[in-house]
This record gives sequence, C-alpha cells and structure tokens, in this order.
Amino acid sequence: MKMRLLKHRLLRCAATVTIALVVSTPLLAADKHVAITQIVEHPALDAVRQGVKDELAERGFVFGKNLQWSYESAQGSPSTAAQIARKFAGDRPDLVIGISTPSAQTLAASARDIPLIFSAVTDPLAAKLVNNLENPGGLITGTSDALPLERHLDLIAEIVPTTQRLGVLFNPGEANSVSSVNQLKAAAAKRGWEIVEGGAAKSAEVLAAARSLVGKVDAIYVPTDNTVVSAFESVVRVGQQAKLPVIAGDTSSVERGAAAAVGFNYYDVGRQTGRMAAQVLNGEKPGDIPVETVQKTELYLNPASAEKMGVTLSPALIARASKIIE
Repeated sequence: MKMRLLKHRLLRCAATVTIALVVSTPLLAADKHVAITQIVEHPALDAVRQGVKDELAERGFVFGKNLQWSYESAQGSPSTAAQIARKFAGDRPDLVIGISTPSAQTLAASARDIPLIFSAVTDPLAAKLVNNLENPGGLITGTSDALPLERHLDLIAEIVPTTQRLGVLFNPGEANSVSSVNQLKAAAAKRGWEIVEGGAAKSAEVLAAARSLVGKVDAIYVPTDNTVVSAFESVVRVGQQAKLPVIAGDTSSVERGAAAAVGFNYYDVGRQTGRMAAQVLNGEKPGDIPVETVQKTELYLNPASAEKMGVTLSPALIARASKIIE
C-alpha cells in the first residue's frame, strides 16, 4: 500500500515538472503571422512576394515552422482588394504587407492598428501612406520603387533617336501611375518631347489603349503600372504589328516582349522589403524605420522583339546589357 502511494506521488511530481517545462518553453509553431496581398499577379509583383518570403526565411521566420503565411491576390479588382484588407484586419496578424499602391492603401484604411509594410509603391507620399519618408511615424513604412525616369528617357532616346512624341500607357485610377506620368511629362518637356496618354482602367482595356497610340507616337513607354503590365502581351502585339518600339519600366517585361528596360530586379525589392518586415517582427516600430528606395538598376534587352518592332539595338547598347533575352 505504501509503495503504491509513493509511486502515485512520484507520478504526480513528474507530471507537475512536465507541465512547468511546457509552460516555460517558448512556442515554436506559428510564432508570428504575416498576411501579404498584391493587387494583381504578374511576374514583377510575384517576384517581390517571393523575395519577401525568402528573406524572412533567411532571417529565421520560416513558413511551416515558426511563421504563419497568409497570401491573397485581388486579381486586379479594387473591391476585392478592400475585402482582403478587411479579412486581414479581422485575422489580426502580427504584420500585413501590401505589394503595390492599391493593396497598401486598402490595408492602411482597414487594418489601421496592425503594422504595415508596403512594397513596390512608386510614390508613398502621393498615395498618402506616409507623411514623411525619413520619419514615417505610426505603424507604416516600406519600400518605394520610384522610377529612374531620366534613365528611361535616355534609353528611349538611344533606341529611337527621332523621338518627339512618346506614348505612355497607364491606369488613370492608380495614384502610383498618375504620379509617374506627371513626373514623366515634366522630364519629357525638358527634352522637347510631347507625352501622349493611353488610359486603361482595367486589363481588358489595355489592347484598345495601345492601339489608340498607333500613328500618333514614335514609341510606347509602359511604366510600372500593374493594370497595363498584367496584360503586357497585348502591348507587345500592337508594337510588333505597328512597328512601334515598346520600352518598359520593369525588367521582367522584357522577357515578355518589350524591346528594352532599365529597371529594378523586383526579387531584390522583395528581399529589401523582407528585411524590413523582419525588423518589425523582431520588435522594431515601423514608424521608426525610414522608407527605403531602390537604387540599383539593370539593363535588359530583347533584340529579336526589337527587330519585330522596327528597330535594331546598337552593339554599344548590347555591350552594356545586364541580360539579353534570346
């Protein structure tokens, strides 16, 4: 009887020790929850998302181990973007990430008390995401992909030296693109160029917008407009049929048929954003982290597509290329 009682007491003590160890051991499964969304799926934005995920993993936040990762695409719909933002607000993740201006804006409006990092936003000030780039304050910071417009215009002038009228395709409803086009007009005016606009409010309108520029311009320029880039093959088709060179603002579009682009590697943009996300997950306040811009650019060329658009890329230009699409 005494032996049974002693054994029972020992088992109770062991259980108490086990419980104490469980309580004092930090949780390892899904310690942090990151919810990420983008306005539409296309190679540049997809590369940003992958870069964020890879950078977080490298910094110890690994999906399936200690990180819950939620992803939603708005498929180009502003109303869907708003629904996603409201869903994320209800899910209460530790951090939300908005890739593109529309997605970041909807998150800022619906998830106001959750830390937010934006990425691939050309003008965070015009988008009213922050009031100060150096000291954002509040719960928002991120990475801006402000376009190197002068370099873009230099590239266009090198490929089409006779340029006087430049067509630009963009979504007039996207603050990101409107800001870029306004800056483009100012830069082009210094060169004596005229900007001819082609507006497309949704992907299905891109083809018609591109066709509207035929016969009116010497070249077509596509900035990092998500609506137009999501239907970029339509622009390439018009450029090749009309012998009208198409120059892009992002390098991933060159693989899809643009003649050339000076732009960012959007996977690297994602890695940069992921580093900022890790800082926030580790306890830093987003408002104390300055908004970062991307400085490094690469030159991508597609000589075969350029030939179909009526231009031959010079040996000097090809010699400077970071990547040539065969």
